[in-house]
Amino acid sequence: MGQHQRLSYSQYARGGFALGVAVFLVGILGHAVGPALLGALPAWEVTLFTVMEFSGIGLALCSPLVFAIVLPLIE
Repeated sequence: MGQHQRLSYSQYARGGFALGVAVFLVGILGHAVGPALLGALPAWEVTLFTVMEFSGIGLALCSPLVFAIVLPLIE
């Protein structure tokens, strides 16, 4: 029989939230500081920063929901 390892859901929830906030902040700073330092940004960079903002928000909201609520209930 295999051994089951107990996952630390709280660490995953905190780490996922922190990663989401970091990705969001990089997206925001890229939008704010990029044009000020480098001039006009290419369209792909603007798209990248926008995607980073939305994915950061999604990750920051979904990580605690999944790792702190859903996974402990279905274990």
